[in-house]
Amino acid sequence: MRPESIPYHAAVEALLIRANLPVADLHARAGLQWFGVRRGEPLIGVVGVEVYGAVGLLRSLAVEEAYRRSGLGRALVERAESWAARHGIEALYLLTTTAAGFFARQGYQAITRSEAPAAIAGTPQFAGLCPASSTFMRKRLTAGQVAGSGYDGVDARKFPRARSAPLTEQSR
Repeated sequence: MRPESIPYHAAVEALLIRANLPVADLHARAGLQWFGVRRGEPLIGVVGVEVYGAVGLLRSLAVEEAYRRSGLGRALVERAESWAARHGIEALYLLTTTAAGFFARQGYQAITRSEAPAAIAGTPQFAGLCPASSTFMRKRLTAGQVAGSGYDGVDARKFPRARSAPLTEQSR
């Protein structure tokens, strides 16, 4: 299973809502690239990158509960980073209330909000969708992340059988 580029659609929104992530600003958001992983038909993981010139906002990393701690989140982040580096993004920023440890293990460093570039500070997520208590983090990207990102997909044998209902319009 490999994270692939996907459009924003109802299944993405449903997964984000189940993960208690903000979706209010996503419908009309230009410059947002999504990556997702499906197991059969259901979408089981997603992440997005908002592009603001040479910087980006990594947002909305969500993995179905039955697939957490399997490497899927790491694979999604690596795919997003590789894409971002190929598209000239020099640093990715993020806000998190629950996953600072996970992102630190992926090479992100906690920084103060005052260190945010103006483009990031002006986003709805930074300005109010995420609480002031969120950890603000940055990772500088390198050319090596394009060629040697380590992103080669996810070993499907590591995934348990889904214990949750498939994503459908009705499950929202």
